[in-house]
Amino acid sequence: MLASAFDFTLPDDLIAQYPQEPRDGSRLMVVNRQRACWSHRRFADLADLLDPGDLLVRNNTQVIPARLVGRRVKTGGKWEGLFLCERSGGTWDVLATTRGRPMPGEQVVVGQGLHLQLEARGNAGEWNVRPLYPGGIEVPALELLEQHGQTPLPPYIRRGCETTGDRQAYQTVFAQRPGSVAAPTAGLHFTRELFARLAKRQITWVDLMLHIRLGTFRPIESERLEEHVMHAEWAELSPQTVAAILSQQQRGRRVVAVGTTSARTLETAAAGGALQPFAGETRLFIQPGHQFRGFDALISNFHLPRSSLFVLVSAFAGLDLVQAAYAEAIRCRYRFFSYGDAMLIL
Repeated sequence: MLASAFDFTLPDDLIAQYPQEPRDGSRLMVVNRQRACWSHRRFADLADLLDPGDLLVRNNTQVIPARLVGRRVKTGGKWEGLFLCERSGGTWDVLATTRGRPMPGEQVVVGQGLHLQLEARGNAGEWNVRPLYPGGIEVPALELLEQHGQTPLPPYIRRGCETTGDRQAYQTVFAQRPGSVAAPTAGLHFTRELFARLAKRQITWVDLMLHIRLGTFRPIESERLEEHVMHAEWAELSPQTVAAILSQQQRGRRVVAVGTTSARTLETAAAGGALQPFAGETRLFIQPGHQFRGFDALISNFHLPRSSLFVLVSAFAGLDLVQAAYAEAIRCRYRFFSYGDAMLIL
């Protein structure tokens, strides 16, 4: 298929710049695949929209303060990096932007005075850097990021600049496992009060984990979908979660994926034909024609045009229906992207 089929025009003023308060006060478009229709609700209504016995599958990854802002020691020029991962030798991989052409051996200073030495240049702006620990005492990467990093907001939100409250708002209330450079945004709408209402309706939940990487925000630049190279992300699906999902399926009960990251993990684990425990990198690119095995319904935000996430949603609900639902969302002025409104696809 042509990637242009997954494009659409979105007015800039519909890109949400701040989170909804309260979280579950966001709007919710409920899309029925069989009837090819939709209705308009609030996310707080979710407990009434699902059936008793439904099972939610959440991504419990935790966003880390991966944005590093500072300057080059040699020139004083601005330097900015996004922490990607820590290597076994204690170095970090970062995606860096700066004016000029830094050379290996240079130092940059970020945050409250953390010095990073540029070790080696990688591809497409990536660098391997070494943190220089104050007093020579090694400090865990996450501890340094908590002190010197910022919330890695996507560039369409205030050009990625963190403000008061973002560190809490750009994090799900069920986040447990640090490692993501972006939030699983469908999960941002949930509150503890909503989970209490779900529990009263005998709607339960289990967790998996996928650490979201920068490739989530990259548009499909190739002309045809099959030419797109999918980014790799680390995912884990435990035997206990698999057992709960298989039990659900055997009883004919519905499995609801909370977000495209949960959906992608489930489909990766079911790629062999049956759902199995999984731990490893996934490069699965879900496109129209994919046979879904891991879930029956999907909660999702409104995604970027020509993105792999928009393609995934279209594969699940049908491109024509999703394009029509998005056009309706634009007409009704839904809020889009990470801090925006949500869609429930049944």
